[in-house]
Amino acid sequence: MIDAEVMSRHVSVNGKVSTFVDVLRCLAAAAPERRMYSFLDGNGEIVTELTRGDLDRWARAIAAQLQEAGLAGDRVLLLYPPGLDFIAAFLGCLYAGCVAVPTYPTGLRRADSALRAIVADAGPGAVLTVAKIRAQMPEGSPPAALREARWIVTDELDLAMAAAWTEPEIGGEDLAFLQYTSGSTSSPKGVMVSHRNLLHNQQVIRDAFAQTAESIVVSWLPLYHDMGLIGGVLHPLYLGAYCVLMSPMTFLQNPFRWLEAISRFRATTSGGPNFAYDLCVEKIGDEQKAVLDLASWTVAFNGAEPVRPATLERFAETFARCRFAKQSFYPCYGLAEATLFVSGQPAAEAAYVRELSELELRQGRVVPGSGTWVASCGRPWLDQRIRIVDPETQCPLGPGKIGEDGVYLR
Repeated sequence: MIDAEVMSRHVSVNGKVSTFVDVLRCLAAAAPERRMYSFLDGNGEIVTELTRGDLDRWARAIAAQLQEAGLAGDRVLLLYPPGLDFIAAFLGCLYAGCVAVPTYPTGLRRADSALRAIVADAGPGAVLTVAKIRAQMPEGSPPAALREARWIVTDELDLAMAAAWTEPEIGGEDLAFLQYTSGSTSSPKGVMVSHRNLLHNQQVIRDAFAQTAESIVVSWLPLYHDMGLIGGVLHPLYLGAYCVLMSPMTFLQNPFRWLEAISRFRATTSGGPNFAYDLCVEKIGDEQKAVLDLASWTVAFNGAEPVRPATLERFAETFARCRFAKQSFYPCYGLAEATLFVSGQPAAEAAYVRELSELELRQGRVVPGSGTWVASCGRPWLDQRIRIVDPETQCPLGPGKIGEDGVYLR
């Protein structure tokens, strides 16, 4: 079995593993039959699974199709519902030397503004999708750029095409994908993420979360979002670990399914935005709690929106009977512009909540006092550095001053 620590030493010492293509090829060669991903339906049942060998074969078949179409180096839009098809398509892009552009197929018939903006900015030469989504894009449907692109339906591909794959000449500095921001406050902006960025951030997450090949990850996070993609999908792959996925809608409609999956599969690592923990407290009843055992859950990360101490307290108190340990909480901070993970620290290692003066906070200063409880999002790891800067001047601020992480160094 190829251990993630072995691969990371290659990255830093002799460059043998410089892309995620190298990662999956190593894993598939070492143990092709080892289960990699499972996807659950709305009832919590496994509906699809992929071994390392399956994923490598599917990715090579998709890549061969892209290479045959002369699309190596081009940008490729991914339009997928939640599921394992997305993972194969994303890796197929990397295997072809293409730049993946993940997005979600909302409003295809009317092409909502976010999708229009992404298509206009990325200018994809091809679209990868499944037959069901392709059927929702009739001739003449906007945006025009999607009509002009080559469409490849990956769930109808002949996997025998994998034999035609040619390993691309790519390295760590080459682009892996474009991660677009949500577009909730302005037009979506694309972050250029290289293979080196991806592998470095995976090393950071592995060390920060203390993950190994024996870790088990459960995730309901959207696959096209940076936390869901890099943390929920690519990190287990980097580790060579097992990952159980479900649709975001499964979680939103029945939060019990998330905790049930953690309990059932003995997951060590899972998490989401702060609201997810609140939703579990509000919606999961006593009868459902009675069948949960959350003792295996040692990294319960909380990020992507403000971490609220009251939420963590309520969740820990509510699920203590399910053997959830409060020390498992892992408040963290990240952003697409930094690939994903920026800072974090296990609750077990430090006091992760502090009470501060509300009056001083309004003045942009951090002073112990009364009025406002805040959660710490920890510290940077490995060689990463953070500078807190004034949002107006972009000048670094001194200790105890409030600003933004306007400068990110590593």
